[in-house]
Amino acid sequence: MLHCYALVDGRLSHIADDAVDASLDRIVWIDAVSPDAKETVWLLEQAGIGVDAPDDDADIEASARAFIDENGALHLRTDMLIGRASSYTTEALRFVIGRQRLVSLHDEDLPIMRLLRLRSRARPGRVTQPTDIVVELFALDVEQSADALEDIYAELESVSARVLGEQRGSDEDAAESITRLARNEDLNGTIRRNLMDTRRALSWLMREHRLSKAQTDQVKQILRDIESLNGHTAFIFDKINFLMDAIIGFINLNQNKVVKIFSVASVAMLPPTLIASIYGMNFEYMPELRQSWGYPFSLVLMALSVALPFWYFRRKGWLK
Repeated sequence: MLHCYALVDGRLSHIADDAVDASLDRIVWIDAVSPDAKETVWLLEQAGIGVDAPDDDADIEASARAFIDENGALHLRTDMLIGRASSYTTEALRFVIGRQRLVSLHDEDLPIMRLLRLRSRARPGRVTQPTDIVVELFALDVEQSADALEDIYAELESVSARVLGEQRGSDEDAAESITRLARNEDLNGTIRRNLMDTRRALSWLMREHRLSKAQTDQVKQILRDIESLNGHTAFIFDKINFLMDAIIGFINLNQNKVVKIFSVASVAMLPPTLIASIYGMNFEYMPELRQSWGYPFSLVLMALSVALPFWYFRRKGWLK
């Protein structure tokens, strides 16, 4: 699907599909979302843009992700963050930035595209050329990354209250907390990678000297925001590691308590086992065997040999 926009009174105005060809000279932005075969041909013929990405489009090398073609258009491959329910993912986005027109290519609709159009209507004059659109999209992407980090921190606060509170729950609750931490660790890594990708793309745009002074100042501010968010992602990684270590430590403590109980029980059962073994020996001269009180005497002796160690262990606090 192709969405074409022109600048009208400083605002991005959508052009109807049946008026695109007649308004081609006025179009400043073509947003192609999973274009079909017909739209692909139109992009190639009218805009001179090939939709098929090169084989190295997903390469992490800067030369593969950003370059200038023979017509002087800037090609930039980057990622944008997409929020889905309580999770986030990234969507590959390709920009072709010309002197008079911007073409964006991606497979899924991006919420920040709609937000950009809404802001353009509310604040006329903010978008005046294709590079303004690109810079604004990167700014919105960084804002969304900040919101995602706030969501992660709120989730970690919930896990922290559960793990470090007085009622820590069972091992099953600990396993659930570990799952939540692992999910947020993966999400934090996704956001950090997205911020690094955004910083690289903005740095490349600045090096190409295609930005105005106002745009350069805005990009510098975005880069400063990225640096602060990168510091926050590092803090979140540390907090996740701390909580993970705390949970593992509490699990080990619970297991040690179980092992301690078994150890105490085995030690307490040694004396009665010894008594029973002694009276189970087949020696002729064992006077208690011929006494009427021999059997209850052995039972009482074994009970005392169990009770006294347990009393001593409890007094020492070893059963807590």
